[in-house]
Amino acid sequence: MTVTILVVDDEPDLETLILRKFRRQIRDGRISFVFAHDSIDALQAIEQHPHVDLVLMDINMPRMDGLSLLAKLQEREDRKSAIIVSAYGDMSNIRTAMNRGAFDFLTKPIDFADLEATILKTIRHVEFLREARRRQAEAERAHASLSRYFSPELAKRLSTGGNDDDMQVRWLDIAVIFTDITSFTALVETAVPEVLAELLNEYVGGLTDVVFAHEGTVAKVIGDAIQVLFNAPGDQVDYATRAIACAQALDQWAEAFRERWKRKGVDFGVTRIGVHAGPALVGNFGGDRFFDFTAYGDTVNTAARLEAANKTLGTRICVSESVASAAEEFRGRPIGDLVLRGRSQSLRAYQPLSIKEFDAPITAQYATAFMKLEQDEAAAIPALAALVGAHADDPLASYHLRRLLNGAKGICIQIG
Repeated sequence: MTVTILVVDDEPDLETLILRKFRRQIRDGRISFVFAHDSIDALQAIEQHPHVDLVLMDINMPRMDGLSLLAKLQEREDRKSAIIVSAYGDMSNIRTAMNRGAFDFLTKPIDFADLEATILKTIRHVEFLREARRRQAEAERAHASLSRYFSPELAKRLSTGGNDDDMQVRWLDIAVIFTDITSFTALVETAVPEVLAELLNEYVGGLTDVVFAHEGTVAKVIGDAIQVLFNAPGDQVDYATRAIACAQALDQWAEAFRERWKRKGVDFGVTRIGVHAGPALVGNFGGDRFFDFTAYGDTVNTAARLEAANKTLGTRICVSESVASAAEEFRGRPIGDLVLRGRSQSLRAYQPLSIKEFDAPITAQYATAFMKLEQDEAAAIPALAALVGAHADDPLASYHLRRLLNGAKGICIQIG
């Protein structure tokens, strides 16, 4: 790559001498020169040749001295490297120039061997700065891309040369969250585009902030649905705990969001959330052309099925036993043994609860009713009826009571 040097000096013979001295580098395309007779001409030359890499300037010049020119160069975003030329007896100005950011200096009369060595040394410095700026620009572009998926700290680590193995496709034990919105299609068909755009931008942005606060990875955003991963790409020993805490925080944020827009006259649907943990194939599936960090496998599909199960159960969050048992101090109540669509075997599911909800009397009442449901459907009906009578807004108790009254038995629930 050619390095462009701007020479600023009012000596008429200097241009000829420099072109003769560096004719080989000019011929090889390594160096090109631009000349100006004073600082005012130099500023105009830089406007015409913004790609100038290095400025070789005299200190004593008419109209504007070299120190003033140096100050203006340092104010630019693309701060130019500078070599100062002055008489040996003018060391005070040379020291001032070095303090103001000059890279090196030469004394008059100019020794052209010294000039060549100084210029070549400065060119190496310029090339180093170029490479540093290129790497910084690449890192900033990578960070901007990665910030769509990862929490800020993780994005920063990955964009500045984190472990490349983190991006490779491999089998990992992960926790997966799926979210979706009820009645979203109807909202799309009725809302004006401006309102819908504002809604979705605020909604997706808010949920993403919650995910990043728990250091989760946003693997996919498909319309109103979001897929979140934990323990990928970086290791998180407490990934199950993080996933459940994140799901509860997402639920809390989404309910506040829904209430806020309801006061504006917009009926935004309930956010349903499913959480599961297990092995999955995780990594960048975008190849060399684009970045697509995501996960595939039965664990991912099960999380999606658990999210959909909320519609049948009347709940907002449904988590599997695998993630609940791996989490620290999990608080929740059993939903039942779900047979999800596409699966032949059931899995135990739970509804996670806050500390306040878990300690409330209704939780103990529900636990008693559920135990009876496991052992004796006939004894469970009055227990559930009493629970629904005292807490008509409990969708899970109401669901189980309806099941029994319609002839269902036990805790095995078929989710279509």
